[in-house]
Amino acid sequence: MNYKEVNIPIKNISLKGRLRIAENQKGLVVFSHGSGSSRMSSRNNYVADLLLKEGFSSLLFDLLTEAEDTIYENRFNIDLLAERLVKVTQWISKRKDMQNAPIGFFGASTGAASALKAVPFLGTSIKAIVSRGGRPDLAAPILDKIKSPTLLIVGGNDGVVIDLNKNAYAKLSGIKEIEIIEGATHLFSEPGKLEAVAKSTCNWFTKYLKS
Repeated sequence: MNYKEVNIPIKNISLKGRLRIAENQKGLVVFSHGSGSSRMSSRNNYVADLLLKEGFSSLLFDLLTEAEDTIYENRFNIDLLAERLVKVTQWISKRKDMQNAPIGFFGASTGAASALKAVPFLGTSIKAIVSRGGRPDLAAPILDKIKSPTLLIVGGNDGVVIDLNKNAYAKLSGIKEIEIIEGATHLFSEPGKLEAVAKSTCNWFTKYLKS
């Protein structure tokens, strides 16, 4: 097992996380998963494993407690999820082994919106962002405030999500790129497509996740 389970205290609750620590780490990637997913997401763990091989530490965590997740509306409460992401990022950045690590966000599906919404609260500490099959349009009011280099990855067969990402892309004001992976649907479950996502993610963080 290449990760360790951690408990993250946030006010009067505790969130569960999976922390991977790379040797001679280049940076730390904090994951924000989509609705109905968790730290155990096979897709996000796949990306985290490849990031680890490339020298990046990562934290996957449950944005909601088990009790909170039973309330369906919580899964789409982007403001709540962004607030959790801010607090978890502040927590991880205070760990002795992470204090000097540049931080990036990886958001999947609705998690991309919470990642983007969290950035203005964290100032310049978020050095780069990657969205996989994301819904950045749900963070539309603050997209022009995002200065961190942002990569939007979308499946070529993901229909309306492509248009939503293109519209969001136009509103981003910093360094940005949109990558459409041909032949991929929303979950990138086709052979080789998730690997393409992971490689593009590693390349983006290698280029921009620096102090």
